[in-house]
Amino acid sequence: MSRDVIGAESADTDVTTPAGREEAIRMERLANEAAETLAGAPADEVVRWALDTFGDRICITSSMTDAVLVHLVSQVREGVDVVFLDTGYHFAETIGTRDAVSTVYPVNVINVTPEQTVAEQDEQMGPRLYSRNPDLCCYLRKVVPLERALEPYDAWFTGVRKEETDARSDTRVVHWDARREMVKVNPIVDWTQEQVDEYIAEHGILVNPLLYDGYPSIGCATCTVRVEAGGDARSGRWAGTGKTECGIHL
Repeated sequence: MSRDVIGAESADTDVTTPAGREEAIRMERLANEAAETLAGAPADEVVRWALDTFGDRICITSSMTDAVLVHLVSQVREGVDVVFLDTGYHFAETIGTRDAVSTVYPVNVINVTPEQTVAEQDEQMGPRLYSRNPDLCCYLRKVVPLERALEPYDAWFTGVRKEETDARSDTRVVHWDARREMVKVNPIVDWTQEQVDEYIAEHGILVNPLLYDGYPSIGCATCTVRVEAGGDARSGRWAGTGKTECGIHL
């Protein structure tokens, strides 16, 4: 099942109030304690802890490169929300994977779009903002929409793995996201690409077909190129710019 949103209702807790700030401190302590307790734990154990702790106040975020995380979570509990950021620049294969995930797995896919369409952004800021200022484009079309979409939740699952980039190398299995005042849960943070591939093969996981066409890391079509065999998986993202992250996980 899937649905589209352009924003989200605000969370119940206002962190600017004393009560809200106290709750944020409690949640940060919870995240730090869980990071210690669950370090090195199997992914399904991490998922179960998060679902037991946050109930329907946790969601999954997915780029639709594969459905590994979706499968992991849905095996423990059905009906969890899956947030997908529809930037307006995705490959057709990515949109197709999103639609397939919403059909195959027992989850609620939420298609989140920016406030402006691509045409509206081009009219206001000029065409091809992604090539002139990729940081700003990612901020407008990914970071801001995600922050709005996450407002109803206390926590979120991500598929971030340590080996993906240097910026992610010290990521913990449970992390306090101070900017968003949320708990970030990374069940496969310690997995290698080989482990991901083995899980996909063992469980018949849906994957984006671009993975088999030279795109080991998939973002917007405007900013993703093929990678030579044996090359750094992230080298096809924002190639030649020195940029390695869209800003969501920084």
